[in-house]
Amino acid sequence: MKSVVPPSVRAVPSSLRLAVLTSIVALLAACANTQKIHDPVAKQIRLDQALALFSTNPAGGLPNEWEPLVLMRKKKTTDYVLVKDGDKTVLRAYADKASSGLRHEVNIDPVKQPWLTWSWKTSALIKTADNRYRDSEDSPVRIVLAFDGDKNKLSFMDTILFDTAKLVSGHEFPYATLMYIWENKAPKETIISNTRTGRIQMLVAESGAANVGKWVSYQRNIVEDYVKVYGEQPGRLIGVGVLTDTDNTEEKVEAWYGDIRLLRQATVAAQTQAEVQPTAK
Repeated sequence: MKSVVPPSVRAVPSSLRLAVLTSIVALLAACANTQKIHDPVAKQIRLDQALALFSTNPAGGLPNEWEPLVLMRKKKTTDYVLVKDGDKTVLRAYADKASSGLRHEVNIDPVKQPWLTWSWKTSALIKTADNRYRDSEDSPVRIVLAFDGDKNKLSFMDTILFDTAKLVSGHEFPYATLMYIWENKAPKETIISNTRTGRIQMLVAESGAANVGKWVSYQRNIVEDYVKVYGEQPGRLIGVGVLTDTDNTEEKVEAWYGDIRLLRQATVAAQTQAEVQPTAK
């Protein structure tokens, strides 16, 4: 029988393959292309739509168009549910030694819709979290963006990781991932590379405890941020996700996400810094 293992994977010692298996699947699963629509017409209708908003859903259950993403089957999953905050519906996340996310598939030219807006709130910082280190890489809130691109440009090691992950999971993985995170100590605008692959980069959107317990809103130009992080123009945006995780630190955290939007123009000229909004009563 002809081997189905990619040449790049066959060329790697089995011990290294095992190490890759145990790490890369967990890392990249959050951005996997989990397409479940087989009707081409229905698929195109969905891809042409903007992000489905949390606020348009009733409380209880998960938001329409957002799919659960389990990072590793052996790990506890983060609990996501729509709840009321004042007169608005928002997404609540609760993680207890857990890690999983929600993902919304898109197919967007980021140059045409470069402005990402969102809001989030966390009940607390994760005390021992530090995203610079593998054993403490957790965040109470994350916005995850998955981008397509020319995978022929990947390094040899990244090609191995991608091929192995696809072999194990059956999913294609994005060319590049950009996360906006809330960090404990690293200053805002700090760029933190994932400890296993440079194809996952984190940009600190919020830092420290000053805004804990408050709704904070953001507006970012994702094209400018991508160029700053990766040094090249982005490909198409193929996924947007949220991720609240405490699996490495084994702590607990409760957080909330407001609506996430992709816009053609900034809602406020040149606004890139966070604005604190009062909590609804």
